[in-house]
Amino acid sequence: MTTARTARGPGATRELTYRQLAGEALCLAGGGRALLLQIAHPAVGRGVVEHSDFANRMLDRFHATMTFLYAATFATPAEFEAVRRRVNQAHAPVRGAATATQPAYSAFDRELQLWVAATLYATMADLGERVFGAPSPGARQELYREATRSGFGLQVRPDEWPATEADFREYWDDMVGRLRVTDATRVVAGQILHPRGVPLWLRATLPDARIVTTGLLPPSVRDQFRLPWTPSIERGFERRMRVAATVYPRLPDRLRQRPRDLYLRRLRRSLEGGGG
Repeated sequence: MTTARTARGPGATRELTYRQLAGEALCLAGGGRALLLQIAHPAVGRGVVEHSDFANRMLDRFHATMTFLYAATFATPAEFEAVRRRVNQAHAPVRGAATATQPAYSAFDRELQLWVAATLYATMADLGERVFGAPSPGARQELYREATRSGFGLQVRPDEWPATEADFREYWDDMVGRLRVTDATRVVAGQILHPRGVPLWLRATLPDARIVTTGLLPPSVRDQFRLPWTPSIERGFERRMRVAATVYPRLPDRLRQRPRDLYLRRLRRSLEGGGG
């Protein structure tokens, strides 16, 4: 599993629980990385190519993912169950039989769900380490244990995750070695990295987002997506990570947790309106 190498700003390492880390706005910066890792899996990638519309609904997909992640950790059991029903309904038609050149897939395949959940956990953990510093082995294991019980793995039970954080790292390295990017998933990656129809303020952040996404990817996956990576781009990525490690931990909690609060408020309004 890739570990953070970015030099941190001054200050002691802060060890976060999973609940604390999951509420950090920082985790939004890893969305592109997690998505690209997901679609690099041949079966997940095929399902996305055949059933998703990132070209025209990028923000809708992003909002749905973030709502689910925040609900898994911070919503009431009833609220999260309503979100799970929505996700399961959306996943029901997402399936395809194997062909001569492509694997079968189903959105309810727990092995595929585990990979999707693994990309989310690993991305959050990586960003947390880059910005807050490397946790102790005990804190790292506790973070992992909490994540496996948070519910964001959909049908994946806690005992279906690798048993320990060290086991997870072995699983991760093995899975990354199995990833295969196709021409079709490269097209989807382009839609993710260069979305259409986004607000002007968001468009202004996309160059930085592309650098961060590219820099967070394992080198083998970055190469398969044929993303540009030069010494100059790498220096720009490392510089952004150093700035984040210096500035972000000093921001008020209310700012760092504002996206979580907004998504939960939006979810509760939709449920009150009969959207459950």
